[in-house]
Amino acid sequence: MAESDTHNLQTVVLDGNQLIAKSLARFGVDRMFGVVGIPVTSLANRAVSLGVRFLAFHNEQSAGYAASAYGYLTGRPGVLLTVSGPGCVHGLAGLSNAMANGWPMVMISGSCDQKDFGRGDFQELDQIAAVKPFSKFAVKAKDINEIPECVLQALAHAGSGRPGGCYLDFPSDVLHQTISDSEAEGLLAGAAGRFRKLSEEVVFNVQNSQIEEAASLLRHAERPLIVFGKGAAFARAESALTKLVETTGIPFLPTPMGKGLLPDTHDLAATAARSLAIGKCDVALVVGARLNWLLHFGEPPKWSKDVKFILVDVCQEEIELRKPHLGLVGDAKLVLEKLNKQIKDDPFCLGRSHPWVEAISRKAKENVLKMEAQLAKQVVPFNFLTPMKIIRDAILGLGTPAPILVSEGANTMDVGRAVLVQTEPRTRLDAGTWGTMGVGLGYCIAAAVASPDRLVVAVEGDSGFGFSAMEVETLVRYQLPVVVIVFNNGGVYGGDRRSQDEINGPYKDDPAPTSFVPSAAYHTLIEAFGGKGYLAGTPEELKSALAESFATRKPAVINVIIDPYAGSESGRLQHKN
Repeated sequence: MAESDTHNLQTVVLDGNQLIAKSLARFGVDRMFGVVGIPVTSLANRAVSLGVRFLAFHNEQSAGYAASAYGYLTGRPGVLLTVSGPGCVHGLAGLSNAMANGWPMVMISGSCDQKDFGRGDFQELDQIAAVKPFSKFAVKAKDINEIPECVLQALAHAGSGRPGGCYLDFPSDVLHQTISDSEAEGLLAGAAGRFRKLSEEVVFNVQNSQIEEAASLLRHAERPLIVFGKGAAFARAESALTKLVETTGIPFLPTPMGKGLLPDTHDLAATAARSLAIGKCDVALVVGARLNWLLHFGEPPKWSKDVKFILVDVCQEEIELRKPHLGLVGDAKLVLEKLNKQIKDDPFCLGRSHPWVEAISRKAKENVLKMEAQLAKQVVPFNFLTPMKIIRDAILGLGTPAPILVSEGANTMDVGRAVLVQTEPRTRLDAGTWGTMGVGLGYCIAAAVASPDRLVVAVEGDSGFGFSAMEVETLVRYQLPVVVIVFNNGGVYGGDRRSQDEINGPYKDDPAPTSFVPSAAYHTLIEAFGGKGYLAGTPEELKSALAESFATRKPAVINVIIDPYAGSESGRLQHKN
């Protein structure tokens, strides 16, 4: 290299925004979601110039939900960018959602000048303290030289062990500091080497004797069951799971977002016989699913008091918390591959005539027939089942690649879990472990960017849709292939559900706390931005809207008018209200 070229390389300077953008790009970040403003607008622009696609939202909550879901769908940390102070606080919704679900995510926020902290600076907040309860790891870069290492640490922590949310804080003064290009390259090269090493580490603490014990427990069980969740989906464990189920003949039960790792239509699927399966099984292999409220904490009366749990989880603390009969700490895919190898050496298979398999199969068929009988009735004005069946059939008619289904709402999500069919892995996103409402449009955008070959279909209650409805403009702006179906029953659970003794006081004539404007024209909202809206109140109207919007693969909202008294309070959790 000529002396003048060396001199030029040393004299080229980068500011903090450029160095952050370079760090993100160097460590594999390809998408960023957020809301720009002081002091991070330049950071977003610099990232875009380096090949990081920036998806600009209307609020940080939806952008954060998108970042969390992107981390789940891709296996790499989703990145959220927010402004300082209130922007950081709004972003906590997405960060906490990532933590609750065990999804890798990094939230990046600008913050006030360090020299002015404590003096009432613009949007001043101790953001490290604010994010601490909601994140695995949080760090502030106090000097430009610290930027590559801080970015490395946040991304590495987000994806290690049990994935989760991490936080990066960049004060305004650090964003404006400068460094020579050669110094920056040295810092980046050193951090990149450490990042590669950390990224290659996989959790696997299982001993061969534990694998042998797990195989023995399943082999000698009279009523074994395999339960799996979105942790198994995140680990890409579908092939190993399929092999285990089909080799052993053991019935399986997915949690809501585990649906699709094996098709819901599989002969050994126990979803339609869930109560029998969990109530009577004597050994349950639980893979990438926590024994939390979604699985009734693994306790009676829903589970047998004598059931033996084999819990496969990437987190040692989770095993210690649940105290299963046998805990296997490790990546779900690797553990299942080891278990398959062990079983191959001493094979067993229950067979379709096994009493347990027959009992599950018989009960599942009975319940499916009951459900199909209900679905066969065309009820107008719509209840929840009639439009849900039409949507199910339209989605199945698309074949493969199956659309990614996003669902939220009390009745809408619960009915959808029972009716809609998942046939491919990681094609269902819903309220998840934390029961988060408002995730819908953020999840839709994340899914469309993570899997551009798939249509995205959201089936939303009108309340859930309302949290993020303005993001339909974002769908139109980026021309994403998303069809949003709103079940419009005029309220959180439907119409006015108050008992007579609750209707009193000076504001008794106000709408009920659960009520919205009846028959709201949600379909016209997207039309304001150039998207396509449909109104559907009959089977013919809904079928036509689905056929056209699915074929067009353009941003659309289908406003499905539901009888306001068709649902129930809190879906299936009314006992908790």
